[in-house]
Amino acid sequence: MPQIDLDDEDGTLAMLRDSVAAFATTTGGATSLRERRAAGSDLDLAQWRAMADAGWVGLTLPEDLGGVGLGLREQVVLSESIGRALLTEPLAQLGVFSSVLLAASGPGETRDRLARGLADGSRIVSQVWQDTRGRRHPLDASLTGETVTIDGTGHLVAAPRTATDFLVMARTGKELMLVAVDAKTPGFSHSLRPTVDGSMIGSADFEGCTVPTDQILCRNTQVETAFADAIEATRLALASELAGLGARALEITVEFTKERVQFGKPIASFQTIQHRLVDMWSDSEFACAAQANAVETLADNPGLAASLAILAAKARAGDAAVSITRRAIHLHGAMGFTDECDISLYMKRATNLNATLGQSEELRLEFVSRERAA
Repeated sequence: MPQIDLDDEDGTLAMLRDSVAAFATTTGGATSLRERRAAGSDLDLAQWRAMADAGWVGLTLPEDLGGVGLGLREQVVLSESIGRALLTEPLAQLGVFSSVLLAASGPGETRDRLARGLADGSRIVSQVWQDTRGRRHPLDASLTGETVTIDGTGHLVAAPRTATDFLVMARTGKELMLVAVDAKTPGFSHSLRPTVDGSMIGSADFEGCTVPTDQILCRNTQVETAFADAIEATRLALASELAGLGARALEITVEFTKERVQFGKPIASFQTIQHRLVDMWSDSEFACAAQANAVETLADNPGLAASLAILAAKARAGDAAVSITRRAIHLHGAMGFTDECDISLYMKRATNLNATLGQSEELRLEFVSRERAA
């Protein structure tokens, strides 16, 4: 079955895959998602801390910041495996995105405390930087002496209820800043809403939230660069998760068609069904190949070429996962549409991840725009 194919000379990638597979035997992805949805929770803390203990949350954080110090190659394989296991805690948003922002920030006690807390699971670090449509949206800030005050609302925030800290993009005049804000800061509040797969996302409201200026992690071009790098790394992680999700949905469907009998024969023996499965397999193979291409381009030709490869990888994987899971539901028959059937959760999860940090069509338009501008 399709899998992201990368060189693994030291066996690290295989160990990561085995780690996730072993984790999933004790923590069921579909079961966990249903339980979290029923509880109305935005994060399963026990599962998140177990993921941190496994080294997944701080996988790409430098070792001197408490992380594992691995690269995006390893993150791609980890994310693919997480997608296959339907582990739905927002690792890409809370782990990858926050890791890149913190690693890119200037040295200091605040950065070191947050980075080490992120890696060991004691701090849940989310980001506030988007409007309701996912566009960049710095909040208002004002500097007074040794304090900075933040006002405004950020949207599409991962785990706003459970997060202990927020990395807030803010602007005062022409100066752009990345500010760390503790969730216990007076004036902070949040709201939650369910997403299509039943997980929760929300808004973070800051009304006169005042913190010391030593909570400013970086400014201006450093902020721009940090967010550009974080978005690319997170898109690649999401793309790999989508590729893994689609590959696993294909495997489940192949097994189901071998077992489901119509007219005295398994439906997998019908040519029409075989054609559909081949189409799903082709989509999955291309999605996995796009991830491998992005990783190799990052290693050999960083810059615009790598950025375009990541856009292509996310667009390809998003379309493939949504298409594969929809056809998988059709091949499961009426039961595939029910919530009790896990394949429906794969489809909802694919829809959710595809929309995160850009739908496929948006990414293709960005690809063309950036290519033409070069």
